[in-house]
Amino acid sequence: MINGKSVIAIIPARGGSKGLPGKNIKELCGKPLIAWSIEAGLGSQYIDEVMVTTDSEEIARIARAFGASVPFMRPTELASDTATSFEAIKHAIEFYENELHKKFDYIVLLEPTSPLREKDDIDGMIEKIISMEDQFDAIVSLGEMHEHPSIMKKIVGNGIEPYCKELVMATRRQDNEVAYFPYGVAYILKTQTLLEEKSFYPHRTTHRIIKRYQCYEIDDIYDFLAIENIMKREWKIK
Repeated sequence: MINGKSVIAIIPARGGSKGLPGKNIKELCGKPLIAWSIEAGLGSQYIDEVMVTTDSEEIARIARAFGASVPFMRPTELASDTATSFEAIKHAIEFYENELHKKFDYIVLLEPTSPLREKDDIDGMIEKIISMEDQFDAIVSLGEMHEHPSIMKKIVGNGIEPYCKELVMATRRQDNEVAYFPYGVAYILKTQTLLEEKSFYPHRTTHRIIKRYQCYEIDDIYDFLAIENIMKREWKIK
């Protein structure tokens, strides 16, 4: 809790994954991938509860072993390839309110596929959004894009065209306006705003800039290998 505001961290982790089967519990530098997000949430001085929403009994067992709450198994229809993160988070919020009679002022979404968090990232973001709650309803983590979106292409027949013709690429890369990508270190929102706007990027959203080495997410084995080696280099993990 912070300034009288209650906070819950929700970690969504489906059992199915086409890009990298079993990725949420795949061992990463000595512990299951999901454990990195659970421990990050538990390490916050402001988060009141860390919970995992999953359809997998194995993920649930591992999550509980690392200290997270798993008060329900996610319904199958909310764990399909077409189900959205919003639907899963909304279901979790409603379960807590209706079944456990608990309400939280803020939601912290921690994606297990973004384990490269520094110790002060989550609490720093919580402190910022609370200090600016009259101006903003959410805060997201942003990383500077290495490849500028103006250089992106799409294939048309046998040729190529700019992916977005409205973006003009400068002759020198460093002259392009900086572009950012919302890497999943954390998304923090007022619960009511999330339910009303149905988006993790509501109209009044601020940001926290993360470091270059944190700008990775695990979607496939190549991302996994990259993050594994980044952890070993940056965090001196053997």
